[in-house]
Amino acid sequence: MLTVPDVIFKTRVRDESIVGDNKFRWQGLSTDEIFKDKSIVVLALPGAYTPTCSSKHLPGYEAKYQELINQGIDEVYCISVNDAFVMFQWGQHLDIKHVKLLPDGNGDFTRAMGMLVKKENVGFGSRSWRYSMIVDDKNIIKLFSEPGKIDNCTDDPFTASDADTLLEYLKHNK
Repeated sequence: MLTVPDVIFKTRVRDESIVGDNKFRWQGLSTDEIFKDKSIVVLALPGAYTPTCSSKHLPGYEAKYQELINQGIDEVYCISVNDAFVMFQWGQHLDIKHVKLLPDGNGDFTRAMGMLVKKENVGFGSRSWRYSMIVDDKNIIKLFSEPGKIDNCTDDPFTASDADTLLEYLKHNK
């Protein structure tokens, strides 16, 4: 069985003990802390503030969050090859209350998943291919990857990794 890669995500957390205006500090978050002994849904997407990611993919999971929890999921994470500052601001912009935004700024997790693709044709550099997955205790139970994974894809497929598809799978297979 495939497992999620072991990486440390570079996150920012609020810390009231910090003097000054910036009450956030860097904190590493390990794969074990996220996935060990839990059932997790992950949606991975090319980029914060991009059209499909902002209008459909992330909002779809936010809207279906409680239904996913009702199916025995402990948490829902959105991973993108963006830094912690961008992910935080994007979540604020979209008023995301439930899905946890997880920055993969260096692409370490995405690369180890085999999902890092070049998007140089649109000026993005390297980004994640769009996918979602169900992970149980670090084991990848089901992966919903968009078809046609290639570098510099000329379109942005969104037919397999949506919240409804994953939720239907959970309802019939868990």
